[in-house]
Order: sequence, then structure tokens, then C-alpha cells
Amino acid sequence: MAMKIRLARGGSKKRPHYAIVAADSRMPRDGRFLEKLGTYDPLLPKDSEDRVKMDVARVQHWIAQGAQPTDRVSRFLEAAGIVAKTERNNPKKAVPGKKAQERAKEKAEKAAAAADAE
Repeated sequence: MAMKIRLARGGSKKRPHYAIVAADSRMPRDGRFLEKLGTYDPLLPKDSEDRVKMDVARVQHWIAQGAQPTDRVSRFLEAAGIVAKTERNNPKKAVPGKKAQERAKEKAEKAAAAADAE
């Protein structure tokens, strides 16, 4: 059984509240889980200690059993010092999309044509 430590969404529309759960990866996001390990409230300020609460001992137990944390949960675990920090690299993050690149290219061509006309 492939285990994940992930977020299960709760709360009403536009007022999210998440539970940090250990679940089978084949189950739906908000569906059946084996154990609730903590909570995450994204509406609280980032420096609030109530923003992320988790049972560290149970999280370590599930990781020892082979559960893989999702990216967001692994960031919480890194902040808590449970998991070693991993280097993330997204070189395409700052690159504009195709249409924006095409517009920039057309604008540069028009500017070059205007400079040649002078």
C-alpha cells in the first residue's frame, strides 16, 4: 500500500482549512484516511504558531513506515526540522508564456523596423 502524508481540505467556500493526514495514495483527497496528524490554517499569519500544528512523533512514525510526504507537507516538515531541506529549482518559473513571448518578439520587430526607417 502506497502511503502519503498529505493535506485534506475542509472548511467552507473561500475559507479553507486543511487536515494533515496519513492516507493511502489511491484514496480521494478529502476521502478516507488512516490517521489525522495535524492541521494547517492558511488564513492565519505566517508567523502564527497555530498556522501549522502536527503530532511530530506520529509523522515520524509514518515516515519510518514508508509514507511519502507531498510537496507542501514536506515544506512544513522542513520548517519543523523533521526532514532535511531539499534544494528546489524551477528555471522556467520566470519565463513568460508563449503568447507573451510572441508579443515581445513582434514589439521588438516593430521597434527595429521603426529604427531602420529613420
